[in-house]
Amino acid sequence: MRIYTKTGDGGQTSVIGGRVRKDDARVEAYGTIDELNSFVGHAAALLQDDRFKDLREQLAVVGQELFDCGSDLAYTPAAQQPYKTHPAMTERLETWIDRLEADNPPLERFILPGGSPPAALLHICRTVCRRAERRVVTLTDESEINPEVLRYLNRLSDYFFSAARAANLKLRVDDVEYVRGADVFSGSRTQDQQNEQKQGE
Repeated sequence: MRIYTKTGDGGQTSVIGGRVRKDDARVEAYGTIDELNSFVGHAAALLQDDRFKDLREQLAVVGQELFDCGSDLAYTPAAQQPYKTHPAMTERLETWIDRLEADNPPLERFILPGGSPPAALLHICRTVCRRAERRVVTLTDESEINPEVLRYLNRLSDYFFSAARAANLKLRVDDVEYVRGADVFSGSRTQDQQNEQKQGE
């Protein structure tokens, strides 16, 4: 089997249900998810220490599920295929986030990417995930999609934030706080309010 097909030399590519330009909003959306998945694979490869066993296993699941998300977005509405991304996937992310945050130190200030190499890479995953989410939002203006993909990506970026902090914790490295900011998470704020404030919505 040849890797190259030459069918995309004219700037078009195949989606399930037809052919579109390579800069089509649908291709931008699932292409950004593919980019994100590459960083997830990089993060999993970096987390080989036994201390990261749980995170590594979670990232392996995320990699599979991101492929599901991309597959769902590759379907045009005319293709009428069953979707792969479902609510239980997002609910599992929420469970993971809750477990991570139960161990993570309380948030007091905004967190900048960094601390340890694994945490920095997980923050890259977070920001690329946010971009993927924006690309999917753009696609919704043009086409019907599986809404669970958008919900999953929104929760996944929160997972990467918590996972990055957990990686620093396991390595006994402090998170990098935004020192010019106030203690925005201290006082009487609930955990839900803190989560709404951190690194997007």
